[in-house]
Amino acid sequence: MYEAINTNQAPEAIGPYSQAVGLGNLIYISGQIPLNPSTMKFESANVEEQTKQVMNNIGAILSEAGLTYKHIVKTNIYLDSMDDFATVNDVYASYLSEPYPARAAIEVSKLPKDAKVEIEAVAVKS
Repeated sequence: MYEAINTNQAPEAIGPYSQAVGLGNLIYISGQIPLNPSTMKFESANVEEQTKQVMNNIGAILSEAGLTYKHIVKTNIYLDSMDDFATVNDVYASYLSEPYPARAAIEVSKLPKDAKVEIEAVAVKS
């Protein structure tokens, strides 16, 4: 059976899902958009700032699970415009180190609440 992982240091779920779930040594982090957990609003329309907030939200969930960014093995990045890829990539890379997780980056037609970026992650407890 899996366990829900939730923290008030990341935005509460805006639908019927958990911030993350743990199953054995795997942690599946739901897609995070750039909501400030204190206000549940976007603090910026800038994709760089939105990506920082997304990565901070992921970090808070990892911390609640007793993990760090080094435990991430796979991410999926969803962008509302592939024109933002380089900016998002630079911010994303600043939170991680080699060996980098496996990853996909996909442009989509729309994200929840009109976010510019959403990132989901899978982490492994070592």
